Amino acid sequence: MYLNNQLTALAIIPGLLIVIYVYIKDKVEKEPIGMIIKVILYGGISCIIAGYVESFASNFLPVYPEGSLEYALINAFALAAFWEEILKFIALRIPTWKCKHFNYRFDGIVYGVSAAIGFAVLENVLYVAQYGMQTAIVRAFTAVPLHAFCGIAMGAFYSYSKKNSIIGKKGKSLIYTILALVVPMFIHGVYNTFAFLRSSEAAYGLLIFVLIMYVIAIKIVRKLSMADKKAGFYTGVMDE
Repeated sequence: MYLNNQLTALAIIPGLLIVIYVYIKDKVEKEPIGMIIKVILYGGISCIIAGYVESFASNFLPVYPEGSLEYALINAFALAAFWEEILKFIALRIPTWKCKHFNYRFDGIVYGVSAAIGFAVLENVLYVAQYGMQTAIVRAFTAVPLHAFCGIAMGAFYSYSKKNSIIGKKGKSLIYTILALVVPMFIHGVYNTFAFLRSSEAAYGLLIFVLIMYVIAIKIVRKLSMADKKAGFYTGVMDE
């Protein structure tokens, strides 16, 4: 299979639409387009690195039959979710932690989603090039949003981490940093577990899980979008 113009568009547009949606929801102070593109590129680089890291790490994992629960859990949590979310977090933190534009909590959502979508789009292009149109359509509503869900969770906790760091609460900042890693890992791991089980029951479970995550993600985006009208990071006010 190869990528024609139609397949390329189907691979890229879902992620692009998610970034645009989150950008529009940034009501108080829009993040610079150049900075968003930079974070997206970092996310894409993290996807390339993840391929090598996961290939190497898989040599040290126990081997179970494909489709078994053990296989699904090990590959979902210890391989894909663990390494991919760590690398996406690095892709998020390196360019944004000290960025002067990262001064509202919702900015963490914008940058978290940008890093996640950078990863997701490159991964999606590779999958679509290999498996074609049907895969592009399915992943547009499942795998690409999954990375966005993780980016929203990561970005939300990441913002709380920076807020607490600014006001001198280093312990709470560390806790939120850990949550910015662990919660996306859990979301990603649950999704992949359903996907790796490859049964009709697991497929229904995956569908229900994705629908639940859509609802939660939209609520988080709306809540933090509205909350940013109250105060930024540098007012000395903690608005939890």
